[in-house]
Amino acid sequence: MTAYLIRRVGQAIIVVFGVSLLVFVLLHLLPGGPARAVIGPRATKPQILAFDREYGLLKPLPVQYIAWVVQVLHGNLGFSYKQNQTVTSLLEQNVPRTMALAGTATVLALVVAVPLGVYEAVRRNHVDDYVLTGVSFLFYSMPTFFLGMILIIVFSITLPLFPPTGPNPALPLWGQVSNMVLPVATLCLVTIALFSRYMRSAVMDTIIQDYVRTAHAKGVPNLQVLVKHVVRNALVPIATLVGLSLPWILSGALIVEALFNYPGMGYLFWQAMEVEDFPVMLGTVLIVGVMVVLGSLLADILYAVLDPRVRYS
Repeated sequence: MTAYLIRRVGQAIIVVFGVSLLVFVLLHLLPGGPARAVIGPRATKPQILAFDREYGLLKPLPVQYIAWVVQVLHGNLGFSYKQNQTVTSLLEQNVPRTMALAGTATVLALVVAVPLGVYEAVRRNHVDDYVLTGVSFLFYSMPTFFLGMILIIVFSITLPLFPPTGPNPALPLWGQVSNMVLPVATLCLVTIALFSRYMRSAVMDTIIQDYVRTAHAKGVPNLQVLVKHVVRNALVPIATLVGLSLPWILSGALIVEALFNYPGMGYLFWQAMEVEDFPVMLGTVLIVGVMVVLGSLLADILYAVLDPRVRYS
């Protein structure tokens, strides 16, 4: 087990290295180079030359890459000339809000999806199973932005219950719960549809296992068999799914933040795209890449912790 974890951490480090290399290549593939992307399209050749000399862009690429990695390790992700602020400080302000949005939606989705998937599996091929399955497919196939617009129309315009915009970045999130309802609900409903389908399949695969039949043959009550033997083992692939779904959840958060003007990392990236703020875009891509790698690593660790039958060699 220890050897496996060491190997997976080593693989994660290699993947993070690949992500950093990709971001570095993208930095040098910017139209007109980093200098023109930062200074602007009206930059003169003397300005570009002075910028390249100041930031070491005239050195060989391997030397530039090493210097850039050292800067990143020290927390220097560049400077946003559009917002006159460092990329690190911008991310420090917005990443916690995105984590609050994605984390809340994921936790609520698991709380609803796990018992929902179990119920669908137990009631498989019944009317209520067909109805819940149809609703799940409806939310799963619905684009995130379209679902968010429907929620805004219904609960902000037709029934003015919740604000159509996200929380004010100048105020703490816990004091603006009503502003969090629609963004969290939009991301949560789609995630529930995803997790409940997987939970239903996992429970159905577990019910037919030999140890479940043995428990029934010994006279163990059905509820005890369901909770102790079926659900516990069916949660193992769900734990893996949560880690592997992190890129999908973060991409959905980007759309939700842009739709509701939610002050998070996704909305920051959206604004950076509109004004071609390349340092912010590249810094965000790097952070998201690292988070995805960590999510995959966490999924592998949870898989080994939840299932004692798993032995990695």
